[in-house]
Amino acid sequence: MCLNNGRQMMLAWRLYVDDNQDKVPKAWAPGNPANWIEGDLDFNGGNASNWDLEKDVKKSPLWPYCGNSPGIWKCPADKSTVKSTSGPYKGQSLPRVRSISMNAWFDGADAATFGPSGFRVYKKMSEVTDPAPTLTWVFLDEREDSINDGEFVVGMFGYADKPNQWVIVDFPASYHNRAGGLSFVDGHSEIRKWQDPRTMPALKPGRNLNLYVSSANNPDVFWLMERTTRKAN
Repeated sequence: MCLNNGRQMMLAWRLYVDDNQDKVPKAWAPGNPANWIEGDLDFNGGNASNWDLEKDVKKSPLWPYCGNSPGIWKCPADKSTVKSTSGPYKGQSLPRVRSISMNAWFDGADAATFGPSGFRVYKKMSEVTDPAPTLTWVFLDEREDSINDGEFVVGMFGYADKPNQWVIVDFPASYHNRAGGLSFVDGHSEIRKWQDPRTMPALKPGRNLNLYVSSANNPDVFWLMERTTRKAN
């Protein structure tokens, strides 16, 4: 189901790109209507972005291409909930609406600050040539205690030969027996089994992780960097 959700989300992404002169939706930019999703997830019951599909998901520029399927926005293994403190669902524990985030290097406004100068920030699908479309991820499942805005940042510090500089900015999900789902530009999805315990810290439900942490020599960080972006020639 997780793999199928990823493929369906990539189909929506591709249909959007085809209808918008090859331009990709933005991973994140302040107040930009081309953002693929608005709203930040947290554990605040007063924040309707957590549990109300009408707040952000159904306003996404990708929603018209999703076949009215809110399920593809979330890994079925993500069981995180938030207790609503307002509105018609006040007092109820509700499932959060989203577990996927987009690669920040797909036109994210702040992507270039997470690495040395010269790494590509993709604005059009046709620009995704290195890594190839089969090796460049667009969406992944993010941990419930890491997810916030719509972008997932892979820091490119130290790529490729300075492993003492490698960092984890955001944490991927590991719901599938220490593995998480990713979907790629060419439309295929994968389940990646993470190798380093630092990629999978203990989950403390309802509490956020500390993000942007050093993770020198972490093979999972390198694996993600290899599939995120490259320096322009």
